Amino acid sequence: MPALKKIALTITSAALLSGFVLSPAAAADKDTSDDKQPKPPSTMSSLGGEQLGKAGTQVNLGPGAPVLPKKLSGRSWIVADAESGDVLAAHNSHWRLPPASTLKMLFADTVLPALQPTTLAHKVTENELSGVGEGSSLVGIKEDHTYTVHDLWLGVFLRSGNDAVHVLSEMYGGVQKTVDAMQAHAEELQALDTVVVSPDGYDAPRQVSSAYDLTLIARSGLQKKDFREYAATASADFPGEKKKGKKRESFEISNTNRLITGDIGVDPYQGIAGVKNGYTTHAGNTFTGVAERNGKVLLVTVMNPSAEESHAVYKEAAHLLDWGFAASGKVTPVGQLVPPRSLDTGTGIGGKGATPAAGAVQGPGGKAEATHASASNGSSGVGTALAIIGGLLVVLAAAVFLVNRRWPMAGRTRGTETETDATETDATAAETKDAEDTGKAGESAEDTGEAGKDVEGDPEGAGATASAAPTDKS
Repeated sequence: MPALKKIALTITSAALLSGFVLSPAAAADKDTSDDKQPKPPSTMSSLGGEQLGKAGTQVNLGPGAPVLPKKLSGRSWIVADAESGDVLAAHNSHWRLPPASTLKMLFADTVLPALQPTTLAHKVTENELSGVGEGSSLVGIKEDHTYTVHDLWLGVFLRSGNDAVHVLSEMYGGVQKTVDAMQAHAEELQALDTVVVSPDGYDAPRQVSSAYDLTLIARSGLQKKDFREYAATASADFPGEKKKGKKRESFEISNTNRLITGDIGVDPYQGIAGVKNGYTTHAGNTFTGVAERNGKVLLVTVMNPSAEESHAVYKEAAHLLDWGFAASGKVTPVGQLVPPRSLDTGTGIGGKGATPAAGAVQGPGGKAEATHASASNGSSGVGTALAIIGGLLVVLAAAVFLVNRRWPMAGRTRGTETETDATETDATAAETKDAEDTGKAGESAEDTGEAGKDVEGDPEGAGATASAAPTDKS
């Protein structure tokens, strides 16, 4: 073969080989992970301000304002001043997503006022537990056993028990009546991205909410003393199974909100006072929290972070709270948390899309309560200092934000430990057999938006679920 031809073939082969070798490396330089993530809709509600209807991160930094935390991976999030309603920053805050067990905040805000007094006792029937979704997180309620309304609410707030939600719903008048009332209340609060299908947030077709709505709902719930105290409780005793010839004992349940109780890799957040966490396989992790620092009260909601690190939803919420406290007074708000319809001041805050979400049942809604919170030590021993007056959240001067480390049990009959569906992993849970104490017991599939495919609870901890089906861990 002529020398020139050999040289030409060698050069050609080298060029082709370099292409095969270098092309994959060049492709690897481009991070395509974001390409696989769902994108927010091109059109979202702008209720609360035009910027809130825009996709992506919205923040108006002023002089001296810190930059937002890096590597925030939530599909949607918001951080707002609880008192003024100013939205300090947001990211796709009106994106309608499965809420998981954070929807239980709406359930509690709707039903709590109707089921009084909380000392009311109720004997559970088999029928009341029949509708609990497969894979639900449970507190361990047993049929033919008696519980007080207070017991049941502890099961909802601490263990995200769908069994407790279904019993309370039946006491309220039935699951469908409860769902209709929740939808009407959401509309009254102007939480118009929200569609309620199940009272516990269990995965169901069309069931959605948004970071904006969940923050409105939390703000409303925090006006109620009972709501505040349950949401801030770290642990409590729960009635166990009654065994023939033996005294009914109790077992300890712990709050699955890791910013209250802490866990490996996440510390309790200073100033935290609730509110609710959730998880399902379709919703991912969701969280709404409220915290106080130096007299400033902030609300934060994070939905479905994509980060694979443990407890990402809590870490990102904590980072946003830290940023919010540091940025307060140094940013121009990107929007407002609107007041309930019945308390609307007529300021015209709103925007496109200020109508109920598709699929929502239209209803007049209930009158929003404007109650004053007591700053004195109540049945919880603390009395978290929030009240909504005239539609605005205010901090009572004499009160402080504290976590109820134990719910007072004076004069209460202690019940036997119940057998659980899963092993508890919390230090306190080690003494009990109730899977609900694990903090990872899933909240029901209701949170996913696709019925039956979601498991409730905290995916990073062991939890008691109704079955091995998809778990919802709140």
